[in-house]
Formats: sequence, structure tokens, C-alpha cells
Amino acid sequence: MERIQTRRFNTDNLFKGIIYAALILLAVVILVPLLWVVMASFKQNSEFYGSPWTPPQGLYWQNFTDAWTTARMGEFMLNSVITTALSLLLLLIVALPAAYVLSRFSFRGKKALNTMFMGGLFINVNYIVVPIFLMFVDGDKWLRGIGLPPVFLNNIYVLALVYAATALPFTIYLLSGYFITLPKAYEEAAYIDGASNFATMVKIMFPMAKPAIITVILFNFLAFWNEYVIAMTLLSDPKGAKTLPVGLMNLMKAQNAAAQYGRMYAGLVLVMLPTLILYMAVQRKLTQGMTLGGLKG
Repeated sequence: MERIQTRRFNTDNLFKGIIYAALILLAVVILVPLLWVVMASFKQNSEFYGSPWTPPQGLYWQNFTDAWTTARMGEFMLNSVITTALSLLLLLIVALPAAYVLSRFSFRGKKALNTMFMGGLFINVNYIVVPIFLMFVDGDKWLRGIGLPPVFLNNIYVLALVYAATALPFTIYLLSGYFITLPKAYEEAAYIDGASNFATMVKIMFPMAKPAIITVILFNFLAFWNEYVIAMTLLSDPKGAKTLPVGLMNLMKAQNAAAQYGRMYAGLVLVMLPTLILYMAVQRKLTQGMTLGGLKG
């Protein structure tokens, strides 16, 4: 018996050691490029012609100033903030009531709606961006034909609407899985006290679903903030509004040609910084939200 326990103990230790080694390797793979980008953002152009691992001679903040003003990264960041915030707001306004109703009530057509939303999880948005673009082109042509200005293309508010619509299946799936795990006793107590279905949903159930809501906000924030293909397609005017990923790609092309590498890496840091701050702020809530229950039919 002692030998079996000793052998099991050694096996468990070996398994934990392999897991820890893999996690340390993963952390190194992620952190080294991140630290290298931050270090490169403070270098002057002359420092890039030596060893790439040489620390900067000083903190050259002018790279960030040039990226923010000359390269229009400040304007692009404002566009990304507006687009992401509006997308999240529209998404939550639609997804929260939809997920609550689909998970807590029985009605005709519920299974068909659930099936359609689940089917949306398997649709890659990048594959349908061209039909969306052509549809918006036709919409702008129709508006011009009746004497109105075009509004569908090169419009960050329409882009926010597209983001919210494409994120609905995943968000409803995740929120529904959480709402299902909540006991019905809370709703029954609210009904006894005279609360309506709407008041129960808003005042009782939504606050209880706070971990799930924070989780979907973080996941969708990362998706919207870093999205490139849809933004590049729908914001096609070279002189029009751009989000940060599109603006950063244009900056990288321009700075590679002009050999302004420090400004380019400063732009990369500006893109990464908001996501890192948000993750550190909601890390604990995100861990809670990752334990969501599965979706039941």
C-alpha cells in the first residue's frame, strides 16, 4: 500500500512539474515579446541598427508624442473607444434580455431560436464581411438616389452596430448558461412581493449575473478593440475615420518606409495598454465568470 501511495505521489509531482514548466515556458513566450516592444518604443532610430536586445540609452518619450499627434494615433484611439463602448452598450441592451428570456421561460419557438443562435457560433464573421460590405454599398447608392447622404460606409457608428450584431450568438450563449444556474426561488420571491417580470429581470437577476456580464464585456472588448478585417473593409476611405488596428497598420507601413521604428513601436504600446489595464482591473471577476454552467435546452 505504501509503495502504491509513494508511486502515486511521485506521479502527481511529475505531472505538476510538467504543468508548471509548460506554464513558465508559455509566460516567457508571451512576456519576452511584450517587454521587447515596450523597450523598443523608447529607443531612438539610431539605436535600432545595433543589437535588438540592447536596452534603450534613455526614455525617448518623443516617440509617443509623435505617434499620438503626427501619426494620428490619438484620433484613432478616440474612434476605437467610441466604437467599442457603443458596441458593448448595444450588445448588452439586446443580449441580456434575450439570454434571460431564453434561459428562464418556456414558449413556442424557443428551441428554434436557441438553435439559430447556437448556429451563429460557427459562422466566422470574416467570411461574411464582403456580403456586408456590398449590402452597405447598395444602401448608400439608394440613399444617394433619394437625395440623402450615404451613412453606411466609413461610419464608426454603423461599424459599432455590425460588431454588436456579430457578437450576439456568443454573448447570448454565455449569459444563458449562467442564468440557467441561478435558482428560481429568487424570481418566485420577487413575484410574491409584487414585482413584474421586467423589474425582476433588471433588479434581481441582472445584478446576480454580474460575473458573467463582466466576462462577456471583457471578451467582447478584446474582440472589438483588436478587430481589423471588418474595420478595414467598412472604413475604406483613406482620409476618413479609422480605428486603432487599421490606423496602426497604416502607421507600420508608413514608418517602415520612413525608418521611424520607435514611433511604430510606441503605437503598438498605445494599442496594447488599454487591454492590459482592463484585464488587470477585472481579473478576479473574469475568473469567476469562467466557471459558467453549460447551456441546457
